[in-house]
Amino acid sequence: MGASKRLPRAVVEEVRTRKIFGIRAGLGPHRFLALWAVAVGDRVFLRTWNDKPTGWFRAFAIDGRGVFQIPSGREIPIRVRRAGGARLLDAIDAAYAEKYNTPGSRKFVRGFATPRRRVKTLELLRR
Repeated sequence: MGASKRLPRAVVEEVRTRKIFGIRAGLGPHRFLALWAVAVGDRVFLRTWNDKPTGWFRAFAIDGRGVFQIPSGREIPIRVRRAGGARLLDAIDAAYAEKYNTPGSRKFVRGFATPRRRVKTLELLRR
């Protein structure tokens, strides 16, 4: 995939340095949900903790478009695609472990590294 499809460098850098982000799946007027995101290289990834039928991950499966909200308040129109490949998923696991390293975060970091959550990894792309 060409670099033109990736998020702007400033957004990737904010993902690298900030902890909580907002996501809104689809194009409807839904609320933003808080989540964790990580940057690996010049790419941005996120994982779902649970896969509820009415959750954001399933909404992205229906319509791969949405909005990513960064802490500075900027809203970025996005589309998503599934991330795969053992090396990439391992790098994403490591990025979560390095970034979210507080004692309270460890349970979630371990959970994100389980096979059932690794297969639910999405890459955010420019829409």
